[in-house]
Amino acid sequence: MAMRMINDIIIHCSATRPKVDVGAKEIKQWHTQPEPYGRGWRDIGYHYIIRLDGTIERGRPISRAGAHCVGHNAHSIGICYVGGLDDSGEPADTRTPAQKSALTKLIYNLITVYRCDVHSHHDYNSSKPCPCFDAHGEYTTIYQKIVGLR
Repeated sequence: MAMRMINDIIIHCSATRPKVDVGAKEIKQWHTQPEPYGRGWRDIGYHYIIRLDGTIERGRPISRAGAHCVGHNAHSIGICYVGGLDDSGEPADTRTPAQKSALTKLIYNLITVYRCDVHSHHDYNSSKPCPCFDAHGEYTTIYQKIVGLR
């Protein structure tokens, strides 16, 4: 199978509260259950899920386009960290130290392989606060270190 061109990593959050630890299995159920309970998709939309303890779970194979950012799925990798809402249900950067570490390592590895940039979901859809932090700003030094300045 030919590999598709990857030019972007797009970071998402699961829009769950701090102590709700879900993984690829649960998110796949959310994405594949028929409407109105789910999205009715064929598979999980993200390529990677990062759980609260920093465990990285695989979702959709990278060789297949994701279903995570309308208009940008064909050439991107979707990563979702579990969280993104505070205790009252408001958008917040709730990444645990373990999630931050795992996300940094995963992004470093993916940029090394695909030489692609990193963005937040909200960079492409301003109506969404997801992932509740500026991924491009936070990870641009990794990109610059590996790929060089643009």
